[in-house]
Amino acid sequence: MFTKSDFKKLKSQGSIVFNSKLLSNMSPLERYELLQLCHRRKYKEGEFIYYQNDPGTGMYFIEEGSVKLAVTANTESEDKKFEIDIHAPSEFGTMSIGYEIQRLSSAQCLTDCTLLGFFKPDFETLKKRHPETAVKFLESVSTQVMKQLEQTMKKLTESIGVDTAFSILLESQYEAD
Repeated sequence: MFTKSDFKKLKSQGSIVFNSKLLSNMSPLERYELLQLCHRRKYKEGEFIYYQNDPGTGMYFIEEGSVKLAVTANTESEDKKFEIDIHAPSEFGTMSIGYEIQRLSSAQCLTDCTLLGFFKPDFETLKKRHPETAVKFLESVSTQVMKQLEQTMKKLTESIGVDTAFSILLESQYEAD
């Protein structure tokens, strides 16, 4: 029998299932399959979820609460910091699924939070149990990352010029080989 807390949990998950931009190309059943592999974790206000430059081990869906993503860049003259606040229902850390990448930002709870963590081993399980869902999910992540790259390149070309922006992009692509 369902308890009041079970209904609350289902309602919160439903908010993620039906409002996540990342999952929008997936059917409700596919979204549900993915969310069943997530791990619910509670964090206190001020608690860090991860730090900039940590290994990316998974992503998070915000079920309840707000999270601050912060990037600190050390320059010769000063430390520069960029911050953005995100709120439920939303997701963050998506680039760590399917890619070996260090965290680009730190994530800290602005309020008490309930998060659903989806980690690399969970993705491997999804691939084994529901390969079509795993492919759709990875396509969504790739599309999101490519849109971010496109926006970044557009702003970078506006600020430092096309030649410098694309030389950075192409050098990073071909030096990695």
